[in-house]
Amino acid sequence: MNTETISSMAIQEDQGIKALAPRPTNVEDTGLTAHFLAELFVKHINDAGLLTLKQLMQRLALSGPVIEEVINFLRKEVLIEVHSRGFEHRELHYGLTQRGRDYAFEALAKSGYTGPVPVPIEHYRSVVAAQSIHNFNVTRDKFYRAFSKVTLKAELKDQLGPALNSGRAIFIYGPAGTGKTYITQKMLNLFDDSCLIPYALEIDGSVVSLFDPLIHRPVEEIKTNPNLRLNDDYDARFVRCERPVVITGGELGMEMLEVNFNPVLKEYQAPLQLKANNGMFIIDDMGRQRATPMEIFNRWIVPLEEHKDYLTLGAGKHVQTPFDQVVVFSSNINPLDLADEAFLRRIGYKVYFGFLEPDQYEQIWRQECGERDIPFNPELLHYVLYQLHGAKGVALRPCHPRDLLGMAWDRFLYQGGEGELMPEHLDWAWNSYFVSIDQQKQMSEF
Repeated sequence: MNTETISSMAIQEDQGIKALAPRPTNVEDTGLTAHFLAELFVKHINDAGLLTLKQLMQRLALSGPVIEEVINFLRKEVLIEVHSRGFEHRELHYGLTQRGRDYAFEALAKSGYTGPVPVPIEHYRSVVAAQSIHNFNVTRDKFYRAFSKVTLKAELKDQLGPALNSGRAIFIYGPAGTGKTYITQKMLNLFDDSCLIPYALEIDGSVVSLFDPLIHRPVEEIKTNPNLRLNDDYDARFVRCERPVVITGGELGMEMLEVNFNPVLKEYQAPLQLKANNGMFIIDDMGRQRATPMEIFNRWIVPLEEHKDYLTLGAGKHVQTPFDQVVVFSSNINPLDLADEAFLRRIGYKVYFGFLEPDQYEQIWRQECGERDIPFNPELLHYVLYQLHGAKGVALRPCHPRDLLGMAWDRFLYQGGEGELMPEHLDWAWNSYFVSIDQQKQMSEF
């Protein structure tokens, strides 16, 4: 793909994003009421003491005309007043009146949220649908280019590619160390466009924080200059990010899949699947979570089929939210030991990762030698394949070349780094890496 084509695609993406979430020019455009905005404004001013128009724009992620419209409303209600900061400070500063402070305390008693203005849930649904991950088509050529430097069987590539396009969940399984986690995370590189992520959502008067800096990665120009979001033509209540990815392992509990309320801060936090919208949700080591597999599967039966989720806020409020993500379950446990056949049918794609063939092992061995600047020695590779793996009956796994070479090289450097890597270095690495049968017997006797 040439530079002109990439530039043209970037321009089209920019135009699409601006049309998807145009910048509000008045209060009505925000989808929120003047009273809702007034409460958020006074909480910000209460937090800072005094704020200028520019500071309010930056804090609330709204344009000047909208800020001025709300300020006029606040002044009319005698909630704010203008403060002078001397001749050198020509900008007007706004502070709270006594009535405004009372109003702010009442607002904080309802919600402690003091971030950018949230996006109404109705608007969020339409934005998620327009930039759906399932609208992104992965072609065979694109998949093979992305995995050109990865040792992976052609039949696995040709299973994973269609699975990504299917809109259905993917279950990747097989023995430990066969590359499931590595390949799953590598699939993220296939989605090279961006999407809009709101800072927060407004749901029936409540605010749910959504943007998470640990998950959402702003595109480079926003990262280097955050003020660009106020100068662009799209709604600054959104952050333009790379498509998100949520990766969880054994720490996953059911509470992480529900809206969380902090009673001290009086703030709602979005669950993981809401943060993963328009991206990927990877559950690694399935079967080893704090939540049982059936609890997770049962929680997601409806979302996986309907691409909708149902969440509960305080006071029993129920809300429908989008469920737009590629869900990947990865496990070294037999899927039939984790769920019944009825649920596995709902997942659709089951992809088995097995052991390597010698030629694939060699490819990875060569790559590891190149990355570590270790001269490739075919005799050394033959020794590993047949005198170690073959003689000891240990199957070939993608992790072995990296781990054995790394440990052998550690030993080599420890001994002074003179000469070249020898079979005895690999013998030492092998004995340090694997638990021997003799050691297991001694442990059982102990």
